[in-house]
Amino acid sequence: MELAFERRGSGPPLILVHGIGHHWQAWLPVMDRLAASRDVIAVDLPGFGDSPELPPGTPYTAEALADAVESFCALLDVREPHVAGNSLGGYIALELASRGVVATATALSPAGFWTRGELVWCQTVLRSLRASAETAARATSDGLLARLLASRAAGRAVASFLVAQPSRLDPVALAAATQALAAAPGFHPALEAFTDVMPPAPPKSPITIAWGAHDRLLPRRQAVRAAKWSGQRVKLLQGCGHLPMSDDPELVARVILEGSAPRWPA
Repeated sequence: MELAFERRGSGPPLILVHGIGHHWQAWLPVMDRLAASRDVIAVDLPGFGDSPELPPGTPYTAEALADAVESFCALLDVREPHVAGNSLGGYIALELASRGVVATATALSPAGFWTRGELVWCQTVLRSLRASAETAARATSDGLLARLLASRAAGRAVASFLVAQPSRLDPVALAAATQALAAAPGFHPALEAFTDVMPPAPPKSPITIAWGAHDRLLPRRQAVRAAKWSGQRVKLLQGCGHLPMSDDPELVARVILEGSAPRWPA
């Protein structure tokens, strides 16, 4: 499947997969760090960013989105790449590892390790953020939206459930992310499909799982279940929320580079 993407650097290929409602630009804080030693390909999932929607009749399940990423890699003739993902993208990374079609997978606060109550919380928060983004996008032009989100109160209201350090966010990037969230046609069907998401099959490729210590959307207690599923320790990202790439780019880049070494983590 043809998808919008940004490609930088050289070395072993590394696919970056964003979370629900986001776009490839979520990875901008870490892309150049990764591109120093990897062929980095940050992709827009179907129905998000500038990518087309899934074909009519195709459900927006995590497995279908993983199919799209796998076929995208085949289209680029990228074979057995490393992959890293955040949130829904983290689940997709683990799903691809369970298929054995990637060299390694790094998942940052991956979806799917929730209880029923935690799932309802996640869906409620995300619906609220989508509604707020739609309101902001309708009410303001690009420039006004950037200035609105630059204010301390507005920026925190938009970002506090996703990052631990809202003051570090670039207001222009935050405005672009808000517009991407408001406009994504894949948001609602993908969010509804969360109801049926369960941990994927055991991985056939080496994996690394890391979790923001201050994640408010998918709280860190879910990391305990991820550790039990994977049979290995989950790395806690201190000072980071659900989008650790924005909170501590250097730490996240290091975790991804270490995780994408061609070996099983110790």
